[in-house]
Amino acid sequence: MRLGLQVPFFSWPDSPASIGPTLARIAKDAEAAGMSSLWVMDHFFQLQMIGPPELEMMEGYTALAFAAAHTSTIELGTLVTGVTYRHPGVLLKTVTSLDVLSGGRAWLGIGAAWNEEEHRGLGVPFPPLSERFERLEETLQIAHQMRSGEESAYEGRHYQLQRPLNSPPPLSRPRLPIMVGGSGERKTLRMVAQYADACNIFDFGPEGVKAKYDVLEDHCQALGRDPAQIERTVITRMALSSDGQPLAASGEESLTVPQAVDKLAALAEVGTQTVMFGLPNAHEEGVFELVADLVAQVGDL
Repeated sequence: MRLGLQVPFFSWPDSPASIGPTLARIAKDAEAAGMSSLWVMDHFFQLQMIGPPELEMMEGYTALAFAAAHTSTIELGTLVTGVTYRHPGVLLKTVTSLDVLSGGRAWLGIGAAWNEEEHRGLGVPFPPLSERFERLEETLQIAHQMRSGEESAYEGRHYQLQRPLNSPPPLSRPRLPIMVGGSGERKTLRMVAQYADACNIFDFGPEGVKAKYDVLEDHCQALGRDPAQIERTVITRMALSSDGQPLAASGEESLTVPQAVDKLAALAEVGTQTVMFGLPNAHEEGVFELVADLVAQVGDL
């Protein structure tokens, strides 16, 4: 099993001045601990389940480019870009630029978008859900075309690109990887089966996650695709500590490394290959020593 780090929170002590140095340290520590990937949310306001919208939130691709400059091997992506935030051609140009500048380490993480509050707040159009899924599918089609270097015109219902030129091309091989985030069984997982290199499922617990994988396999069978071509990933949240006590700053429950291994082993047993987790105490000294231990223990799961 591979482990990725999600960074959904930037309101660290002494922010905003501390955000740059702290993010740089977290990125370097995650890479040194053996984590395979680093992810940020593609949001503009903080999410209500984490804190009030006024808390600091970094623009996703700027944050990833900054992290790329401080690392050399860890993969980089958003969990996940809302399809409404950027025109597909500009989005693919942005992700490709990150891929080239990072030496082939970028992912395109994408989903149908849901946070109406930040759309309204910043004046971003927020079409109905059905239209957002239509736009998601067209964007995935454009992504396939642009990552392959095909420049012929694209004519969709929502997007028209006369010449989707993408120069320089991505460095990632065999291709710029695409991850579709979300667990919707009828549309989202069908698009994973048709277009994506990885799915990303919320942590519903092992049985709930397996049920989503079963639906994904059904879509793959209907489309004639080998499900083994799709990496199975889960997003979760867990604090790590040496003693398993609640975090002093927030009171949030924490796990010891053995407890975290048990949690991840249960997800591996149902077919999960990568787990990305938010680490609420990522800014604290010494926590990545625990992460390194965890990485070593779950590597063979």
